[in-house]
Amino acid sequence: MESREELLQELAVIEKWEKEQSGQWIWDRLGRLPFKILDKLTPAGIHTKIGSLLDEIGRYIHTGGSYLVKEEAIFEKIQEETGERVRDLQDVRGIPLHAMEKAADSLISSRKKMASIQGASTGIGGIFTLSLDIPAILAISLKTLQEIALIYGYDPNEESERIFIVKCLQFSSADIVGKEAILNELSAYYQGRNGSGEMISQLQGWREVVYTFRDQFGWKKLFQIVPVAGLVFGAFTNRSMVKDLAETGTHFYRKRRIMERLNHTDS
Repeated sequence: MESREELLQELAVIEKWEKEQSGQWIWDRLGRLPFKILDKLTPAGIHTKIGSLLDEIGRYIHTGGSYLVKEEAIFEKIQEETGERVRDLQDVRGIPLHAMEKAADSLISSRKKMASIQGASTGIGGIFTLSLDIPAILAISLKTLQEIALIYGYDPNEESERIFIVKCLQFSSADIVGKEAILNELSAYYQGRNGSGEMISQLQGWREVVYTFRDQFGWKKLFQIVPVAGLVFGAFTNRSMVKDLAETGTHFYRKRRIMERLNHTDS
């Protein structure tokens, strides 16, 4: 296991990354404009379709719905990538950070490829398949974050973890004010407290989170309204989104694991 000095060095790297997230490019604001335009141009039927699919995503917070991942598959992947014997979450919590990171990197590489294929398949139809692309990439995102949670020894079957996962989702698409607020909200988790009750009220409804995530598509997804050309842009943007989201998830979960180990060394 890592020494206290090594844990503090790892923590410094993550905190440096968090500070870097505080900056907001002008493109982040401009990026929301295309969807405001698309909202006016998109047929009502597509809006209805998006709404019905997002309703299913919302159930994830409370029950997990159809998006819960199988632990056994992740345990096998961790064992294959690291050589560590893993049978349950307790075993996962005891493996070194570098082994967790190796397993996470392998997983993220696989999920980026999946997102590229999904984005290309829905992008080929332009605006007519855009309504399918949004909930599909949300599903990939939720599953990826759950898998990262398992790799770092946390159980997405628990509602508090699903709330944390949605917060990761929200952070990746928030503006500078939103990011700072979320970092403050996550402090309870970093200090080993169960902040699920407070986090539920802070979510202010899952739909707000989902539509914030949708808006993040912005100008990148605007190109996808062009049939065929959307294939290239769909693959690129979905891969980029999953990459950014996975980066957020790994940093947040890695920080939690580091903080817990530091608290253990202090006790």
